[in-house]
Amino acid sequence: MNGFTESGLADEAFAPAKGGLASFDAFPKTKQTYLTRGRNSSLWTATLILTCVYLSVSEISRWFTGTTTQNFSVEKGVSHDLQINLDIVVPMRCADLHVNMQDAAGDRTLAGEMLRKDPTSWSQWGRGKALHTLGAGDDSLPGWEELWDVHDQLGAARKRKKFPKTPKVRGPVDSCRIYGSVNGNKVQGDFHITARGHGYMEFGEHLDHTAFNFSHQINELSFGPLYPSLVNPLDDTITTTDAHFYKYQYYVSIVPTIYTDDASLLPLLESVNNKPDHPAKAVFHSSHAIKTNQYAVTSQSHAVGENYVPGIFVKFDIEPITLTIAEEWGGILGLVVRLVNVVSGVMVAGGWAWQLFDWGLEVWGRRGSRRRGESLGMLGGGFKGGEKMSFD
Repeated sequence: MNGFTESGLADEAFAPAKGGLASFDAFPKTKQTYLTRGRNSSLWTATLILTCVYLSVSEISRWFTGTTTQNFSVEKGVSHDLQINLDIVVPMRCADLHVNMQDAAGDRTLAGEMLRKDPTSWSQWGRGKALHTLGAGDDSLPGWEELWDVHDQLGAARKRKKFPKTPKVRGPVDSCRIYGSVNGNKVQGDFHITARGHGYMEFGEHLDHTAFNFSHQINELSFGPLYPSLVNPLDDTITTTDAHFYKYQYYVSIVPTIYTDDASLLPLLESVNNKPDHPAKAVFHSSHAIKTNQYAVTSQSHAVGENYVPGIFVKFDIEPITLTIAEEWGGILGLVVRLVNVVSGVMVAGGWAWQLFDWGLEVWGRRGSRRRGESLGMLGGGFKGGEKMSFD
């Protein structure tokens, strides 16, 4: 047929003879004349490789970052003390301000005797800081999810600095900086800053009402051990008023919080948290775990009449739960399994997509041939309608 019968259908009629070891090939290959060159898929292969690299890098980065888990539990332990850290500037003379704290147990603390008061100038504060007003809708403030970053919290807790010194006064001495730490009972309570002779009976000259100005800038308000680098909702907030009789009220809801980057410490941390006198209580001051207090705050401030007591009032309540935020890492074997799954999944899905694409082009080509009045022969050769295939 077509001259091949004269050669006895020998291999030499199809392709040149191979010598050497190639002649002993146990798996003969298809003749080149029987093969049809497919579409070039090099670009698609490069795309799949880049996709595998991108997903693999993302998976490795996620593995290094770890998985953060949050767990709420009822606080079973009974702790008696709560440390309050305060750093606030009020544009009034220190001698005209009173700071006191009272809790639900009826205990009253003369916080003014425990806190330090430094005369200063109002114009010196707020420079170089990103101050904001509480409730002003500032998108730069951190949300709860950002406060859950274990590495950031542990890193900030390692920077255990004291309160910075009051800057040297430059300008009129018209303000008072009140700062320090006060220990109180771990129960619901409030502390307040009021004017001399208002709210408490006091002998001496009555303070003129025109001296009242309870505008204030809060540099630090936290509960528990002092970690100045930890971000709290009231840190670096400022509010001002022109009214002499004005009452600022803050309602604070405190949630005891434990951060750890070592999940194996969770049983020990829970045991220490339930027993404040536990011999291993120093674990909360290690490089892998801290215990602090987060809080949410709302405010309700307004002008009041002269028969009311103006000032700054902070009412706090402690939630009977503990939030444990832990960061965990999977094993190296799990990472390898995920990488294999990612690469194999991309390759298999990419192969299917290429086959569907190739099949779609082939079907589209056949339909186009039919519309042009062409047909396909038995050996794939096209011929016009009405023509006949002849054989020699």
